[in-house]
Amino acid sequence: MTNRAELTRRDIMKSGAAAATVTLASGVTLMAFGGTAAEASGRADSGKRWGLLIDASKCSPDCNDCVTACKTENGWGQDIESDHISSEQAPEWIRKVTLRDKSTGRTTSAPVMCQHCEEPPCVDVCPTGASMKRADGIVLVDKHICIGCRYCMMACPYKARSFVHEPITDQPEQNPRGKGTVESCNLCAPRIDSGRIPACVEACEKAGHSAILFGDLKDPDSPISKALKQYPNAALREDLELNPGVRYTNL
Repeated sequence: MTNRAELTRRDIMKSGAAAATVTLASGVTLMAFGGTAAEASGRADSGKRWGLLIDASKCSPDCNDCVTACKTENGWGQDIESDHISSEQAPEWIRKVTLRDKSTGRTTSAPVMCQHCEEPPCVDVCPTGASMKRADGIVLVDKHICIGCRYCMMACPYKARSFVHEPITDQPEQNPRGKGTVESCNLCAPRIDSGRIPACVEACEKAGHSAILFGDLKDPDSPISKALKQYPNAALREDLELNPGVRYTNL
């Protein structure tokens, strides 16, 4: 039986064009560059679970290199300059937040993005299967079958998903985007699939902070697994028992 995602991909690419404008629904277009999230999911290794460990004590409140790197890599951010939408409506794959301890007044800064949950609520509520979780734990949105209902945005407890209100131009080939679809951090899956680390991690290392550690949570010998065993750490909204792939220490 042919699944919905595969049927959509075949219909999109039947013209044989390397790049084409695809109409998904009324007023919704997406530049297709020959790959879908479903295809990317097929490249995932079920023997791994990719994740991040963020050390808030190493995250400078004045540094936004991780955010800038994500914008450059994935092509979002220019939407904020639009006259038609507010900054609250603009796509935002990663954001810096400041946390304050009410009892001590101590503040810490840390990035927040899709937490790549083991039990992602966004996947549970998606009516088309556009929200999906790869075998390696990365949560994705297949823009080719997203209908823009935004149920996933309401279900996400981390406010990590955005809706694209404006037409998109000059898209990066590895991450096509489209008006009328939902998007979020994909942990730089195209980079991971080619043996590279996420752009935010790379930028943080270049800045000399090394506040974001990336690795395989299933490998007990990986640096991230060893760090998680060595240092106290926590997930955001642990009460929800979603087992996120993103952990924090020194919050």
